[in-house]
Amino acid sequence: MSTKPTYILGISAFYHDSAACLLKDGEIIAAAQEERFTRKKADSGFPEKSIEFCLSHAGIGSDDLSFVGFYDKPLLKFERILETYTGVAPRGFSSFLKAAPLWVKEKLHMEKQIRKGIGYEGEILYSEHHESHAASAFYPSPFEEAALLTMDGVGEWATSTMGVGKGKSIELTRELRWPDSLGLLYSAFTYFTGFKVNSGEYKVMGLAPYGQPKYKDLIYKELLDLQEDGSFRLNQKYFNYLSGLTMTNHAFAELFGGPARQPETELTQREMDLARSVQEVVEEVMLRCAAHLHKETGLDNLCLAGGVALNCVGNGRILREGPFKSIWIQPASGDAGGALGVAQLIWHRHLDNEREVPARGDSMKGAYLGPDFSSDEIKEYLDTKKAPYQKLERADLHSRVAKILTEEKVVGWFNGRMEFGPRALGGRSIIGDPRSAKMQTQMNLKIKYRESFRPFAPSVLEERVSDFFEMDCESPYMLLVAPVKEERRIAMTSDEEKLWGIEQLNVPRSDVPSITHIDYSARVQTVSRETNPDYYDVIKAFEDLTGYGVVVNTSFNVRGEPIVCTPEDAYRCFMRTEMDYLVLGSYLLDKTEQLELREEGDWRQEFQLD
Repeated sequence: MSTKPTYILGISAFYHDSAACLLKDGEIIAAAQEERFTRKKADSGFPEKSIEFCLSHAGIGSDDLSFVGFYDKPLLKFERILETYTGVAPRGFSSFLKAAPLWVKEKLHMEKQIRKGIGYEGEILYSEHHESHAASAFYPSPFEEAALLTMDGVGEWATSTMGVGKGKSIELTRELRWPDSLGLLYSAFTYFTGFKVNSGEYKVMGLAPYGQPKYKDLIYKELLDLQEDGSFRLNQKYFNYLSGLTMTNHAFAELFGGPARQPETELTQREMDLARSVQEVVEEVMLRCAAHLHKETGLDNLCLAGGVALNCVGNGRILREGPFKSIWIQPASGDAGGALGVAQLIWHRHLDNEREVPARGDSMKGAYLGPDFSSDEIKEYLDTKKAPYQKLERADLHSRVAKILTEEKVVGWFNGRMEFGPRALGGRSIIGDPRSAKMQTQMNLKIKYRESFRPFAPSVLEERVSDFFEMDCESPYMLLVAPVKEERRIAMTSDEEKLWGIEQLNVPRSDVPSITHIDYSARVQTVSRETNPDYYDVIKAFEDLTGYGVVVNTSFNVRGEPIVCTPEDAYRCFMRTEMDYLVLGSYLLDKTEQLELREEGDWRQEFQLD
């Protein structure tokens, strides 16, 4: 007599980046963010479509679920919001009037919403926000035991936590509490430099190498009282997130020489210097926290999660300079990963199930946990669009795409299951030749429609990583920045060294210039045949032609749009940009052979600049 499987659904929602994750007997079998289905970037609504995907992938209905978990505790979070607003009254009243109706309508009636949203009548469990982050970091990791560090904007009250994971248990031993938040400090500078909070932080990190840390001492003097153990206090005199609708205030503007940059206006050296300054401060906090945690635990391994753990420059410094021998970062470190964390807490803590650590790697399956599409489904869509294509055998496809890349063409690569988390990892990627000096500008301006300064990442065969970068470990989730090997670098001339900031953009820095940032760094993804054989083999075919086992990889989307999910999403993005070729599974499409895509309205309006 067979035992009925235990299915656990984890949900995150109602702040930003809503998501769902499904476990079957403790195994992660499906996970996706709601934005990929609704096409609304950072969608914070109830993840109805993500849940629908997870259940459909498993071939089950809501009646088959044993438990549903929610990634934080709404009542505790409401308590913090209420105390915050009353503590700064009457200044915070306008913010409270905007927030309260949403909380009363949706967030305080979470259980009712979940039951109605998925037709579920079973048990619903809640974990604390940072416990969900810690669980998402430790349980899928390759470590039997590890120190845990979570850092983000804020959960219920905690803004960062430290703890230890051993076997099936997690214990958080220390926390930093609201309103002192490393994530909100970074978001304040994101806002002040003219980018969108909760999505523009990557831009600040990418902009930082163009600047000088001229404001770093001022940040330490006026904004941040940092202690040796990584704890700190923020001077709320300069911030507005407690009582207002913006991150910073007039005092902040006076401190840094004028008002915040207006979005979409020209970047100046001030923004570059602000980005560099806050980036260095955040890295220092991360390093001090890691050092203190190692001193307290004596453990060799570190697991990271929370939005700040997406700061791959800081992660790279912890790996190179910190006392831990190994680190592992949850690929969906933001709130989306909380859905995975609460589901695993239910499996290991509530149900008391033992944890099995994989013999090799982690249990995230390369983060390829989203939808995939059969060859028949892809063909049916292309035929309805009357789109010319070639169907190729896999080996022929790999060699053909590799040849196309050597011609400095740009290829949309849609293959297998969609990635869970913010990075495209060879499931929904746009790829190019890293040797091309013009590839970064071409991809940014003609395909991504985004700022020219933003760097691109390399996807490198895992056995070749140390040939190109100062790195000798795996980095499958593109969450570690490493220096490009010294022997591959191109020294700047005396005239080039005189260039300021953004003028240095087109100065080649190495023999792989399109993936080398101006500080000779790269955000590395290592690729194994085990987790993504097709992506590995196309890079290997490129190596066979060129001697370079590395390609440019950026996410398959344009600025302001989520990463593509379906063949339809991919085809529309392909046709509306200056991408040269599109791979959909076994099908290769040449832009020059396509019919013009005709739809009413101005399609560029869909790709709103943020």
